[in-house]
Amino acid sequence: MNLAELEKRIARMEDIEAIKQLKARYCEICDDDHNPDRIASVFAPDGIWEGAGFGKAQGHEGIRELFRGFQKLISFSQHNVMNPIIEIDEDRATGVWYFLGPFTFHKDNADKWLALRYDDDYVKINGAWKYQHLRATVRLNGAR
Repeated sequence: MNLAELEKRIARMEDIEAIKQLKARYCEICDDDHNPDRIASVFAPDGIWEGAGFGKAQGHEGIRELFRGFQKLISFSQHNVMNPIIEIDEDRATGVWYFLGPFTFHKDNADKWLALRYDDDYVKINGAWKYQHLRATVRLNGAR
């Protein structure tokens, strides 16, 4: 293996790790009361958050507004993501993740477990990975 090949492999590993950190930050923001003031930091300016049954928003202000709605709906969440499949293509990437976590909703103090699949598109902007399009698909919506 020559130096150029090694540099390319290291860059790919660093990109994958940066995307994992991006997802971890996203989860932490969600579990911080779906913090609308912080959520834009992980999205591209024209980024999209889309979730069947939850809504769709584009752009920083649209996503902030969506998360303000989540604050009114959800009193507790614990985002646990696993099994990432991340593909890098220069300054673009895709990721598939699985999610399992408990939620408590303000209405009736109802507890639910949700299982989701995330299908993400990422873009590197000024050296930092951001969400271009996050899609959340519900796989299980179960009451406790």
